[in-house]
Amino acid sequence: MFRALMSFWPLFFGLGMIGFNIGMQNSLLGIRASMENFSIMSTGLMMSGYFAGYFAGAIYIPNIIAKVGHIRTFGAFGSVTSMVILIHAYFVDPFVWTLMRFISGVSMMAIFLVAESWLNADSSNNIRGTVLSLYVMVLYAGYGSSQFCLNLGNPAESELFVMISIVASLSMIPMLLKQTHTPCFSVVDKIKIVELYKISPLGVLGNLFNNVINSMLLAMGAVFASQIGLSLSDISLFMAAMLFSGVLFLWPIGKLSDLVDRRIIIFACALLGAVCAVIGALYCHTNSALLFVIIALLGGFCLPIYSLCLAHMNDSLSPEQFVSAGATMSLVAGVGLVSGPFLTALFLRVLGSQGFFWGITAPCGVLTLFTAWRICRYPPVSIATTLE
Repeated sequence: MFRALMSFWPLFFGLGMIGFNIGMQNSLLGIRASMENFSIMSTGLMMSGYFAGYFAGAIYIPNIIAKVGHIRTFGAFGSVTSMVILIHAYFVDPFVWTLMRFISGVSMMAIFLVAESWLNADSSNNIRGTVLSLYVMVLYAGYGSSQFCLNLGNPAESELFVMISIVASLSMIPMLLKQTHTPCFSVVDKIKIVELYKISPLGVLGNLFNNVINSMLLAMGAVFASQIGLSLSDISLFMAAMLFSGVLFLWPIGKLSDLVDRRIIIFACALLGAVCAVIGALYCHTNSALLFVIIALLGGFCLPIYSLCLAHMNDSLSPEQFVSAGATMSLVAGVGLVSGPFLTALFLRVLGSQGFFWGITAPCGVLTLFTAWRICRYPPVSIATTLE
């Protein structure tokens, strides 16, 4: 297994740098939007622009990968990512930022689809949960480490935007220079959302609801922290606590999902996430220490769900279907990701600061109930005689 994991190191290095880029960009833009007095709804719409691009990219990127290959796709869209963040620094306007976020979303869609199809193609069912958890762990490690770099410059100036651009450029170097094997698919097996749902209902709906949760945490976490008056250093700690706990939980959760029915692990994570969100809504406004504990637990339980749902779905697919299925899953994810920031903005506007946690409670609760129903109604993939 170790040798197999080491073969992915150029990809993992690039993903770590990309994670740094996304994490710092999300927090920096959220903080800067508050400093520029963007309205909460404008900020939510601007943050959703990234995920709208992510959704649109899922429609067109698979054909680009099929034509030019994984490495060229990664390099081209990594360059776009490096360029776009600089425009934010010089054109501080909600409309311009929303457009740039859209372009960033398309680029990140390309990068993630390359990564996931590559990892899935070279992973067997007995290690897929571990490999995908490591993938997400590297990504969130980049997210988390980026939060401390917010203190290296003034969010009102351009230096932090330049830093993000440099890191995006660094992400491409090992991938483009190292001679390495990448999967090649001569024929892409088209899978529609309805067909994918028939193959793995929990994989599809789990992906949808988890990405609502993830976009609430990752895109609006810094906005929420800024709205309640946390200092820049405390906002960094707030986001880092969420992300690093996700990193710490990912490996054991992914490993455990390779040993037992993955649906049980998804159920447990969603349930514990819902419980933590309710506690946060009821008590965190009166206890600042509890706020950091709850956000850490939410990151630990909620962030790993994506890799679990992806592994659960891919257990039922052939390698030839991974690219198309990944793109279809990204379309589903895009719906959830676009919805999350806007829904969080609505909850914050209607319910005040408690709305952040109540917003997270809703999708966690729905995912918990649906997963419980699937577990009670259908056998696990490993022993089922037919697909779910």
